[in-house]
Amino acid sequence: MRVMVLVKASKDSEAGVMPSKKLLTEMGKFNEELVKAGVMLAGEGLHPSSKGVRVRFSGDKKTVIDGPFSETKELIAGFWLWQVKSMDEAIEWLKRAPFGSADSAEEPELEIRPVFEAEDFGDKLTPELREQEERLRAEIAKK
Repeated sequence: MRVMVLVKASKDSEAGVMPSKKLLTEMGKFNEELVKAGVMLAGEGLHPSSKGVRVRFSGDKKTVIDGPFSETKELIAGFWLWQVKSMDEAIEWLKRAPFGSADSAEEPELEIRPVFEAEDFGDKLTPELREQEERLRAEIAKK
């Protein structure tokens, strides 16, 4: 199963405060473990919401809203995409992540969410739509 691990934003991440050299080193080691174990498919940090926009859709109207966005606890600072056997395995991996060290005043909160797979859509994913999905994934993999 694939899961997305969402790293919630903090006051520091929203202020553009970069992680310490120590945390970057520890995170690099953790990411190496994930890659060697065949768990990590992707992972990235995100710039603060002040550099982002939201697009709101209301009927035919599209409204662009410039950041920053006020609810820090609802924002994402980064993510991983993992391939694991179960949610329990994902939880065990995440418990090993180098967050919440004694040298940080913040208490980060992360979220793990399963990624939809084709079989989750049942009959609604027709053979034609399934073929399209497979073709698009193959094109992405080539690039």
